[in-house]
Amino acid sequence: MIELGVNIDHVATLREARKGVSPSVQEAAAIAEAAGAHQITVHLRDDRRHIQNHDIETLAGTLTTRMNFEMGATKGIIAVAHRIKPYTVCLVPEKREEVTTEGGLDVAGQQDYLKEVVAGMHELGIKVSMFIDPEQSQIDASLAIGADSVELHTGAYANASGAAQVTELKRLEDCAEYLADKPIAFHGGHGLTVNNLQPVLALPGLKEVNIGHDIIARAIFIGLHAAVREILAELEKVNT
Repeated sequence: MIELGVNIDHVATLREARKGVSPSVQEAAAIAEAAGAHQITVHLRDDRRHIQNHDIETLAGTLTTRMNFEMGATKGIIAVAHRIKPYTVCLVPEKREEVTTEGGLDVAGQQDYLKEVVAGMHELGIKVSMFIDPEQSQIDASLAIGADSVELHTGAYANASGAAQVTELKRLEDCAEYLADKPIAFHGGHGLTVNNLQPVLALPGLKEVNIGHDIIARAIFIGLHAAVREILAELEKVNT
C-alpha cells in the first residue's frame, strides 16, 4: 500500500506573510488527517521562513497520525528533533537562497557525519529517511549509514516535459529496481501533482509519497479536505 504524507509548510508560508496566527497550521493538519492523510510532513528550516518551532511543538502533541520532520542536519535542528521525537526525520539539503529544495542530499559526500546523525536518531527511536537524487551511489551511501528509507527527489521528473520527462522517469525506474532487494524503504516526493502522479505510483516498491505545494494550491480553489482526497483517489487506483 502506498501512503500519503501531506506537507503543510505553505499554510505557514501564508501565515508568515502577515506574521499573524491565520491560517492555522494545526487546523490544516487536522483537516488533512480527517481527509485520510497517513502522515503530516513539515520542514523546519534554519531560516524559519514558514514552519516555526512552536508549530512543531504543538503538532507533536496534537497529530493523530505521525509526523515526518524534514530538516537539515544542523546542530540546532537536530536538537529540536531529539526533543520532539517525531516518527520520522527526513534529512534534506538546505540553502538560504533557494526558493525550495533544489536537489537531493549528498549522502555519499558526508557519510561519516550523517552516520552519527542517524545513530543519534535511532537511539531515540526515530526513523530516518534520506532525501536523495535518483542515483545508485546515493542509495548505497544511505544504506551504509543505516537509513531506514530513501525519498527519491522527483522534482526533475515533475518539472520536465516530453522526452526529458521520459528520461527522468527512467532514472526513477532504474533506482526503484535497484532498491527492490535492498533492506531500505522507498519513498518519493517533490513537485508531484494530481496530473503527474500516476507514473510515479507505478514505480515498483514505492511505499510513500509526500506532497505539499500542489495540495495547498488546489485547496485555494476546492478546499483542503477535497485536495487531499483528490490525491488519495489517485493512490486508491493502485492500492486496490
